[in-house]
Amino acid sequence: MASVKRCTWAQGDPVMAAYHDSEWGVPVRDSRMLWEMLMLEGFQAGLSWRTILHRREGFRRAFAEFDPVKVAAFGPDDVERLMADQGIIRARAKIEATIAAARIWCDMAARGEDFGTWAWALAGGVPVENDGVDVPAKTETSEAISKALKARGFKFVGPVIVYAWMQAVGMVNDHAPDCFRGHAVGEATA
Repeated sequence: MASVKRCTWAQGDPVMAAYHDSEWGVPVRDSRMLWEMLMLEGFQAGLSWRTILHRREGFRRAFAEFDPVKVAAFGPDDVERLMADQGIIRARAKIEATIAAARIWCDMAARGEDFGTWAWALAGGVPVENDGVDVPAKTETSEAISKALKARGFKFVGPVIVYAWMQAVGMVNDHAPDCFRGHAVGEATA
């Protein structure tokens, strides 16, 4: 696929290209996967998505395949184990925020509230098709979702992180106009 046009950020790195070609912008409705992607976006804060993506499997291994029920049971020993894990970003605040977010996810589920349904309702329920030219860092919607997440107790969910998450999980389609995936993703969401 060397001759295909991709979004600029996905060029020159096979891992980024594979992620772009198969996942980025494709609508995700699965609550667990939405939570995993939100946690990874939180770990990205202050770093590059490339850094996170190259450590994704390490994150999955370290955080029990991002099973919120298992992560919610993590205690102080797990925090120390994670702080020593070279396969992830070893930031105590982000690790503790991920464990707390798992507990929030589980609390929502225990009350019969599906995280995915809740998040998509906040996003308007259907993917937004953008032109891929003037891509914002945040929007009114990402600001509202950020505020709602923070009200629930989530951390590392500012409006810029939330907008990046919305792009990743297909709540918005921001593929470049000449990107071969933009049209395909748009058709999949129709």
